[in-house]
Amino acid sequence: MGSNTRVSKADYYEVLGVSRDCSDQELKSAYRKLALKYHPDRNPGDHAAEEKFKEASEAYQVLCDADKRAAYDRFGHAGLGAQGFSGSPFAGGVDLGDIFGDLFGEMFSAGGGTSRGSRVQRGDDLRFDLTVDFEAAVFGTEKEVKIRRLETCTACGGRGSASGRGPAVCSHCQGRGQLRYQQGFFSVARTCVACGGTGSVISDPCAACRGEGRKTAEVKLNVKVPPGVEEGTRIRYGGEGDVGRVGGPKGDLYVILSIRPHDFFERHGADLHCVLPISFPQAAMGAEFEIPGIDGPVSIKIPEGTQSGKELRVRGRGVPHLNERGKGDLIVKVVVEIPRKLNRAQRELVAKLAESMTVENKPASPGLMEKMKDLFS
Repeated sequence: MGSNTRVSKADYYEVLGVSRDCSDQELKSAYRKLALKYHPDRNPGDHAAEEKFKEASEAYQVLCDADKRAAYDRFGHAGLGAQGFSGSPFAGGVDLGDIFGDLFGEMFSAGGGTSRGSRVQRGDDLRFDLTVDFEAAVFGTEKEVKIRRLETCTACGGRGSASGRGPAVCSHCQGRGQLRYQQGFFSVARTCVACGGTGSVISDPCAACRGEGRKTAEVKLNVKVPPGVEEGTRIRYGGEGDVGRVGGPKGDLYVILSIRPHDFFERHGADLHCVLPISFPQAAMGAEFEIPGIDGPVSIKIPEGTQSGKELRVRGRGVPHLNERGKGDLIVKVVVEIPRKLNRAQRELVAKLAESMTVENKPASPGLMEKMKDLFS
């Protein structure tokens, strides 16, 4: 091929793979796909990929500008003249941060400054698991607990330096928290490894906290458990977590409750449940008992003809509603106990009773039996 041979540029629409009547959004979407595919950071050392990236950037810079696109549509590359492609994808008003979003928004820039990182951070939240007795969950209690958390270092006052002067501007990045590198025709910003992106360093770290400004300490706290809490209740104590970095706010403490089981009460929400065994004569003729409740003795009246499994409800003798007025109920399930063995006198009495009572021993469905109980109750 002779030296006077001219190599013509590829059609910009073909480069981006769009039609000549494509919308601005279609144009942007096509360029984004190509730019992500051929970006030099994804293809290190691949010269062909870098050229394709440049070619796509050039096409997009022209076609995204209404005036340039009109001139190109009418006259082709010759119509661009001196106002054509500038040689950099960052010129001509192309907002790559808008095109790439969060993925490359920080990496691409026209060369402006970067925001300086901040060392101030909120402290972490902490969790403490506390187990209380059943009664304590019902009536409330107060417990002293010991927790380990990060406190401000007293040796340096939280500044992290032995001299108390605090951090100095990082000389590596001049306080910007980032270092900018030139890769071909574009620049890349990377976090400064010397300061970790904070823009500052401590030249004389405190020996007690090693420049952290915080130290682990064991502290005592009074935890107030309100009446009516349940298993897994979470109580938040604001500002009782780890202290923040460089004057940052403290985190919170979350106390998670576990409740020990009771000897005979079970809890379902605000209601208490227990089982009361009675004899056959007590069930048949009725009886009255005084049983222990969670808040004192409770009188229970067994009606005549009470069936085994019957539940008796005592209003207001359950658990206080958490952060509300009122209490749940005490629900007593009556279970009729049948003696396993009878002596001679008992057997004679039961035999006489059996003679006076007749029951048709015929199988029936459980549903029918329930209807019969309702009918004769």
